Amino acid sequence: MTSQYRVNYHLRAHKRDSLIEFIKGMLLTPFVLHSQPTNAQTHVTENAQRFSEIFSSIEHLIQEHRSFTHQGIPTYSRLAKLVPSIGTFFTPLPLQQAFERVNAQDKISARKHVPPSFNDVRRILNMAQAMAIAPQLKLVTFDGDMTLYADGQNFEEDHGLTALLISLLRRGINVAIVTAAGYGDDAKRYEHRLSGLLAGFGKARLEAEEAARFFVLGGECNFLFRTVIQQGNRYGLEYVSDAEYSASGLRSWTDSQVQQLLDVAETELRDCVERMAISAEILRKPRAVGLVPQAQLTREQLDECALSSQLALLKYQGSPKSQPCDVPIPFCAFNGGNDCWVDIGNKLIGVRILQDMLDSPPEATLHVGDQFLSTGNDLSTRTACCTCWIINPEETERILTELEKMF
Repeated sequence: MTSQYRVNYHLRAHKRDSLIEFIKGMLLTPFVLHSQPTNAQTHVTENAQRFSEIFSSIEHLIQEHRSFTHQGIPTYSRLAKLVPSIGTFFTPLPLQQAFERVNAQDKISARKHVPPSFNDVRRILNMAQAMAIAPQLKLVTFDGDMTLYADGQNFEEDHGLTALLISLLRRGINVAIVTAAGYGDDAKRYEHRLSGLLAGFGKARLEAEEAARFFVLGGECNFLFRTVIQQGNRYGLEYVSDAEYSASGLRSWTDSQVQQLLDVAETELRDCVERMAISAEILRKPRAVGLVPQAQLTREQLDECALSSQLALLKYQGSPKSQPCDVPIPFCAFNGGNDCWVDIGNKLIGVRILQDMLDSPPEATLHVGDQFLSTGNDLSTRTACCTCWIINPEETERILTELEKMF
């Protein structure tokens, strides 16, 4: 599922998504009207039926929107009028079935005092997307921090996700980590972050052909690596030079242009440090610049740094009303949770590079990440493929376990 966003911090609450808010509002009415004490089992059954009917209706609205989108007139759909910021749905979403599966696990309809929440709806949308894409899945891309491993940590050996990722590779599905972490062409540093997963490949004795389906794309879209079996049957990463794959149409910028853009971003971040009296270090990389605090910052301070940098770069490129994806040099200015970074390029480009290389269309590509807020760096992928919005590695494991049941 996808949505197009206008970034306006003053008008958007934290963790707000227009489609999720619309669905929450629809579910709230029957919850409020029918929350009087009744027989417990009757209450659960009737609530489940009402919620199921609502999800069925929204499912039909989405299908109608897809039909209008295929005709080239998406704004004519009823859903577009109800949720003007709605984007493209690359697959149908079986929301009624997804609700029934999630409700069986989480007992949403059994609650009397807490209505269906943002996270409930998010998980139902994730389930529906997994159910829809499973039959034709060709490529799964993942964010790194807080999606596959804890923020700033490494992929641990014997993690529950290891077996699930190996299963995808053995089914012929391509798997890639698309991460903001940018270490240039230094494969060793990425191998260190993923040491537990690579060790898991070795324990499972993946065939060379299976291992070759696993990629890492660092710096959002700038540094591509593939998995190879090295001397001593050790699984490692091998840098793929730009000449080995086609990205010229997606990364059409020069190093001089990149450095000029990073100069603007660095100046803006330093201004943020000064005016908010932040204790932080400014780090400059070949295709990124970041603010790394020396003491914990609030979410609002990090959002301010991200949005200030974003606006400065849009103004510099002459398009203050555009999106970061729609300017001559696309970029991503994002709140990383504990820091703030500006990267040249973005995950939209990264996913499209992999789609082109692996011949995976949007309806067969799934991106899993935790940063889908207005200042998150997973948001742009909604334009290129189907998505699942998770909040931690445990949820990633849960959705992959459900996906495994659907093959």
